[in-house]
Amino acid sequence: MQNSAKWVIDPSHTKIGFSVRHFGISETDGFFRNYTATVHSEKENFSDLSVQVTVQTDSIDTNDAQRDAHLKADDFFNAEEFPEMIFESTKLEATATANEYKLHGNLTIRDVTKSVVFDLEYAGTVPQDPFGNTKAGFFISGSINRQDFGLSFNVLLGTGNLAVSDKVKINIPFQLLKVQ
Repeated sequence: MQNSAKWVIDPSHTKIGFSVRHFGISETDGFFRNYTATVHSEKENFSDLSVQVTVQTDSIDTNDAQRDAHLKADDFFNAEEFPEMIFESTKLEATATANEYKLHGNLTIRDVTKSVVFDLEYAGTVPQDPFGNTKAGFFISGSINRQDFGLSFNVLLGTGNLAVSDKVKINIPFQLLKVQ
């Protein structure tokens, strides 16, 4: 069955989030407030889903203004010179588990583009919420190595731990809204 409806990101139910080990003993979480996304799918089960997401790097929010300013600086994102991060999917690969996929794509940070693979779970569709809207839910998760993209700042602590882990966990719950 074909799905000719248009779907858009529901920003009130979408979060482009991440977490990274801090001092080797805890995690710092954050998210990006500003982004745009284009989503395509013709199938009702979204098995042909493709996405393109553009994130404004200066919209980073870790609940600490001083840390956010450092993350926007050249040690990390250099938001002034590289104002956008972009993810473009290239393939959606089914797994052995229903509604779970491998989302392949290209991620660009600081003008460095690398192939990445994230886990994607299609959580289902609500044909009519209390406001008469049709919505579909998804979860994207995975990790990247920030060093691969030139985000190389770090400090070695006296304990032997690094201030910031190279591994960045990605966590993106998102919801689509069907528009007529």
